[in-house]
Amino acid sequence: METVCIPRCRFSRIVAILQIILGVFVVLISVASIHRFSLAGFLLPNNNEEACQRFHTIKEGYADFDLKALSDRVEDVVSQLSELQDKLDATVQKMDQDRKDSMTRSEFRRFLQEEVIQPVYSAHIALRLIRIPKPDSGFNSTEDPLINFFTVEETRKYITPKGNKNGKLSKYGTNKTYATIGHACVLMRKELEEYMNYDIGSYCNDDWHLAQKLMLGGCDPVPRRRCLARASKLYQQPLPINESLWTMPDDRNVRWSNYRCRNFKCLSIKNPRRGFSRCTGCFELEREKLKWVTNASLADFLIRDVLAVKPGEIRIGLDVSIGTGSFAARMREWNVTIVSTALNVGAPFSEMIALRGLIPLYTTLSQRLPFFDNTLDLIHTSVFLDGWIDLQLLDFVLFDWDRVLRPGGLLWVDKFFCIRKDLDDYMYMFQQFGYKKHKWVVSFKSKEEVYLSALLEKPPRSL
Repeated sequence: METVCIPRCRFSRIVAILQIILGVFVVLISVASIHRFSLAGFLLPNNNEEACQRFHTIKEGYADFDLKALSDRVEDVVSQLSELQDKLDATVQKMDQDRKDSMTRSEFRRFLQEEVIQPVYSAHIALRLIRIPKPDSGFNSTEDPLINFFTVEETRKYITPKGNKNGKLSKYGTNKTYATIGHACVLMRKELEEYMNYDIGSYCNDDWHLAQKLMLGGCDPVPRRRCLARASKLYQQPLPINESLWTMPDDRNVRWSNYRCRNFKCLSIKNPRRGFSRCTGCFELEREKLKWVTNASLADFLIRDVLAVKPGEIRIGLDVSIGTGSFAARMREWNVTIVSTALNVGAPFSEMIALRGLIPLYTTLSQRLPFFDNTLDLIHTSVFLDGWIDLQLLDFVLFDWDRVLRPGGLLWVDKFFCIRKDLDDYMYMFQQFGYKKHKWVVSFKSKEEVYLSALLEKPPRSL
């Protein structure tokens, strides 16, 4: 009886001591916060005019010092400590109720590391990283954007501009490097800080779906991370390029944990619960082989006919579609290099494209294309821009496509479909750039929907 009670009683005493320390820590935080505000001149200004001036020079935006963000940050720390104290109380009560249970030395060490030390360390770092402008620098001094908004240390380190060594200018003529994040990250603070909360140098969590959620929510680009991306435990060497284009990849080369399916066979069109609805049959390569080499309708253009419009001129291009890279595979057979946009919406589209020996560009519809002006020979789009898209959004997308497409380059609109009454609006969107029409076909998809297929050439527009 005594042998069981000794470690449990010892643990209870340690927990009680930790609770007392936490209580003292909360008091110290409050005193330290008041002291720092006092040093900054918030609490005891010299006169009413100075007080008014100080508070009115603090702006709501993130370019200057943000008092509200600092206040939220202190509240977050106090909340963390309060949650930790509640957790310790619950642990003590649980041990008192279950007297037969005793904690081993390794379990106790793990408990302290994960449940006590790590939360206290996070709170400690969060407080140390609070930045208050010094009184002699004035409140008009520029503060790092968003620096007091985020709590996780790694996020704050990422968004803080990195000055060049010795103040030297970089090759681009700048003395600092600014790491970018999307403005919508502010609206997705909880998700972003979960994504950036990791151990530096260790393995990342298997949370690519969280990053994709951030991207689709407008928090794009997502911050870089200093952890190691996980790969499949059973990863196999990919097939040679002459075999990989039209061979189903090995299931062992994909991390399936965040998909409904657990192998490529499950992604068959015959399976109604495969986890995605767009791109019918795109994981069935025998069906994919028929595309762009046979005509199923007037709206289907053949690759040979498209390339014949500009013989020898089409070398590089972009496929903006939902698919597994079959268009790029077909164009490779014609010695044309195609980059395929991809998001893993319900299935491993990016992995499939890469395992076929092709290039997946992991990007959202809202992101500016990472290509320089007037560089691509061809842009192809299919099963992506359809009648669901807002006209103004489509306008931004098409202008960006026009930017990267070279003079004389081709825009291949492959079976865009919409409701018949909306067709005139969408046709105007494609016609507004004054492209030369090589092919222009409108056909019926159903009684109420129509297809629009077009092959358009960008004019020179030389100045």
